[in-house]
Amino acid sequence: MNYTAEAPAVWDPEAFTDAEDCLLCADQCVVRAQHYFVKGMIEIPVIGGDETFSWGVWVSISRDSFSRAADLWDTPGRESEKPSFGWLTTDLPVYPATTLNLKTYVHTRPVGERPFVELEPTDHPLAVEQRTGISLDRVREIAAAVLHAGEDAQR
Repeated sequence: MNYTAEAPAVWDPEAFTDAEDCLLCADQCVVRAQHYFVKGMIEIPVIGGDETFSWGVWVSISRDSFSRAADLWDTPGRESEKPSFGWLTTDLPVYPATTLNLKTYVHTRPVGERPFVELEPTDHPLAVEQRTGISLDRVREIAAAVLHAGEDAQR
């Protein structure tokens, strides 16, 4: 019920892995000390059940928002922070239109939980699914597409 991206779409392991001004860890990423990313969850309700399907995605946020999130990383009550504006930087190829650069709001959650990523309410299929939910058949369709993409990448 969850698929996750390991890095933002702009991450280039050959160019950035050993660079002093770049960082990639499980929850944060910095590219050339100019671009700042956090990992969060796009949650989609599954219709007819009490489960949630989620995408682990990367969102580009401002330097100030990134610094504030880092300052509050281990602070209880951090979830009371106002959401940060960001741009989705994960391409989810199971959608007919690119998911790159969709507008988002990143909502901080309690310590130990990844942020909730709220998509701007547009007509993009991902935003529609977040608002209206998906069927279990759609979850299976996504799983098959992700599995197939993984097999193609290994070839």
